[in-house]
This record gives sequence, structure tokens and C-alpha cells, in this order.
Amino acid sequence: MDKRDLKDISLAPAIRSAYAAGQEDEALEPIVKCDAAGRPVGRIRPGDAVIFYDIRGEREVELTEALTDPAFGHFAVEPGGLRLDFTTMIEYAPRLAVRVAFPPEGRIGNTLTEVVTRAGLRLVKVSESEKAIHVGHFLNGKSDAVFPGEERIVVPSPQGVATYAETPGMSARGVVDAVRAIAAEGRHDVIIANLANVDVLGHIEDKAAVLKAVEAVDAALGQIEAAARDARLILIVTADHGTVEEWLYPDGAVNTGHTKNPVPFILCDFGSRAPQRMRVANRGELADIAPTVLGLLGLPVPAEMTGRSLVQAGIDPSDGWVRRRVLLLILDGWGARAEASGNLIAEARTPNFDRLWAGFPHALLESFGEAVGMPAGTVGNSEAGHLHIGAGRRILLDLVKIDKSIEDGSFFRNEAFRGVMERARARGAALHLLGIVSFYSSHGTLRHLFALLKMAGEMGLERVCVHALIGRRGEKPESGAIYVEKVEEECRRLGVGDLVTVIGRFWALDREENWDRVEKTCRALVWGDGTCIRA
Repeated sequence: MDKRDLKDISLAPAIRSAYAAGQEDEALEPIVKCDAAGRPVGRIRPGDAVIFYDIRGEREVELTEALTDPAFGHFAVEPGGLRLDFTTMIEYAPRLAVRVAFPPEGRIGNTLTEVVTRAGLRLVKVSESEKAIHVGHFLNGKSDAVFPGEERIVVPSPQGVATYAETPGMSARGVVDAVRAIAAEGRHDVIIANLANVDVLGHIEDKAAVLKAVEAVDAALGQIEAAARDARLILIVTADHGTVEEWLYPDGAVNTGHTKNPVPFILCDFGSRAPQRMRVANRGELADIAPTVLGLLGLPVPAEMTGRSLVQAGIDPSDGWVRRRVLLLILDGWGARAEASGNLIAEARTPNFDRLWAGFPHALLESFGEAVGMPAGTVGNSEAGHLHIGAGRRILLDLVKIDKSIEDGSFFRNEAFRGVMERARARGAALHLLGIVSFYSSHGTLRHLFALLKMAGEMGLERVCVHALIGRRGEKPESGAIYVEKVEEECRRLGVGDLVTVIGRFWALDREENWDRVEKTCRALVWGDGTCIRA
């Protein structure tokens, strides 16, 4: 059987068989294409070239490190090392020894954290480990720097569970305990806390667990509100994007992804004798939060922050509270939608949120599309949400920049891409294209993969292997098989590329050092371990 025959073999039927056996896209066990003798045909071998075309980046670091770091020691990858010619779409982490096709355009300066701490105030961030990178890296303008005066408390997310549906409360109690202690202690001027449950559980198709998660967050909100009252803090309650407030697609299928709905903003000034009298704008966007916080603290808003303060009536100095302290609480994934149908936030019991919304100044904030630097009509996500909350300005995300480069043709002249392809062609090495297969994921899009395939064909590469990561977030059931078929169709249309590996993103895109998951992915990519689909 020749190469053309191998390329004509689809992996989609094997994915559908896995569905029938109870597997789903997110945690799909690896499937690999093999020749007639049962040998994997698309293994990543020493000296090969790889383009990891995912964007966003925080979940791509561990897999990249395993494939590129000669000193990697968490598990064996390849005796003697792979010595790959490795290029990433964007910078996942500065320490990685890779080429970057679209490097950062410069530091995002004067973020909320930087301005607050530079003013000599103390700021602390509290989150559980599932969201630590968002409250740290993204809220600081995609920077890993910890500013003098900034502290971070990370509460471990539940371990040893197959799915968070088993523990919908996650570690909210630990976050609450930390916030209460910090508020009572009084050392910090700004507290930023994140409750992860709604977003994390919203990606799991388990309605009962989602409702418990919403109610766990509401209970935590009530406890944090009480701590803010006791400490006379200004409590701001908001979110980074929506999820379960639109749990169903119009056809009734479950939507486990993010949404295009606004998020709530509630301002409770417990340092005032009459907190209800403060007025805020009815509408805004996430970039307005940082200027609002700075204004409440009495700090000047830097010129870089183009967002506007949501406060329309100023703080009354006759209230007598000399020191203003702010507690910014992010209810991750808590969107606002008037319709009750398919709205799990409306269906859950949320007495604390309902009371605050009815009794205090509030607004709705845009958290999707152009308001968070994404294409119009695009759903929000945690990266863009926290980035804009912290930056106080609209920041064009990598997705938009890369899409524009494809439109204007500069993508195909990108020196990093051309270099890795030219070197692979000169050495007769295989080129491996690794990444998410989706049109809707915040980690990447098929548009970028298809552009790379087109470029590889135009440059005359003969051995191009596609390794697909799938996962249903914002996708309809069994979408992985559909996307795999689209990739296979495009490979046939262009006459270049062969889809050789499929694996769930749960294994490949870890960010909490679950090295057993990363090892499973590496064994599939490098050794061809997985369900073998023979020619």
C-alpha cells in the first residue's frame, strides 16, 4: 500500500467507536494511524521539525517542555533526546528553547497590579490552582513577574478525582477562608479573588454538578460579603466571561463552552455609611474595571488605560473612612442572561447574588468579541477576561493578529515558519503540525492549521504529519470526529499532510504538572502508543 492509500484512511470512524464505548472528546484515549504491519506511520522522530500552532499558551508549556528540553526529567521521552527543530505559534514561556512565529510585541505596562503596588499599596491575589495562571500571569498583562508588594495565595484544586463533577464545590472553601483571614488582618489595600467552580464545571456535561457548583459559588459569595462588611471594604463582584447561563444550543444540545453574554458588575461600598447611594453606569466592558478600582482607591489612572471608571457618583468624603480598601471578587464563568430557558444560573438557588444585585449599584459588562480584543461575535474566555480586567484597555489578541496575517499574506512569509520548513525539506525530515482542531477554541483554530498545510505544500514538503488535539468546549457532541474529517478532507484537497494522531486535550494541555497526562501524550506522539488503526 502506497502513501496515497495511507492518507485515504480516516481516523474518524475510530473516534466514533470510542464515543460508542463511552469516551468523549476531552479525554479521548490516543488513536494512531499504522501501516499494514501495525507500525505507527507518523511518529515524531529525532531531528524532525515541529510546529505547535496553538495560541493562548499556558496549557501548551508542559508538552513543549517535554518535547524540547534535553534536561527534562519527569519521564523518559527518547533516549539521547529528540533534538527537534521546534517552532511555536506564539510565545508559551520565555524559558522554552523554541523559535516563535508571532513573538510578543512588547510588555503590557501599567496594569492594575503594577499601578497599585507602585503606589506603595499592598495587593494580594487568592485563587485555587485551576485559575492561578489567570489571576497571576494574565491579570498582570501576560507577565510572570510578581511586583514588589504583590502576594499570591494558591489553594490546591481537588486532587485524585476523575472529574470535578465529583467535587463541584472544588476548593471554594479554601479560597473563602483565605479571603476572610486577609480581610480581617487588614494589611492589604487590594484583594483580588477568583472562584473557579462555574467555569470549570461548565465544561462538563453534568447538569446536577453544574447546579451544585453555582450554588457553592453563591454560598462562598455570601461568606466573602460578610467578611467585606466586617472589614469595611469596597466589594466589587464581577466575572470574566459567561458559561452556564446559556447551557443549551437552540436545538437543545448541551453547550459546554463559553458564551457571548455580558457579565455582572456589583459595587458594594461597605466603607460608606450609605453604600446604596453610589451610582454606576448601566453598561461597560471588562476594561473599565481597573480604572474603576484605581478611582475608588484615589489613585490616578495611567494614560495607557483607555477604559473608563464605572462610578458616576463619587465617594462622599464626609463618610469619614480615611483608608479605602477594595476586594475584587471574580466569579469565573458567571454570565448574565435575562432568558430563563437553559439558564442554569437562573435555575440554581443564588440568594446571595440575587440580594446584592437587587440592593446595590450594578451594571452589565461586555466580556466577548471586540470588547476583549477578539473578532466580533466571538465568545469570551478566561485568558481574555482576566487580561482585560487587569489591563484596563482593549488589547488585540493573538488570534486576531494571526488571522489578519493570513488575510494579508504575511503569514506565508513568516521567517520562523519558512525557516523550519526549509530546514526540514533540506534534511528530508518530517514536518509535524501539532495543535487543537476546532474553529471555536481559545487555544487555536483550523484556519491556522490549514494555512500551514497550504504553506507546506507550496514549499514542496513531502512528509507532513498532523497530530490533532480535540476537546468539546463550546462544541456540539461528537464534534471531534467532525473536525478530524475536515482536516482529512483539507489534506486531500491540498495534496499535502496526513492526520496520524488524535488525542483528547485533557491529556495534552495540562497546566498543573500532572505529568502522567503529558507522558501519555508524548508516548502517542513519539512512540505511537494508542489504538492502532491499520492500513
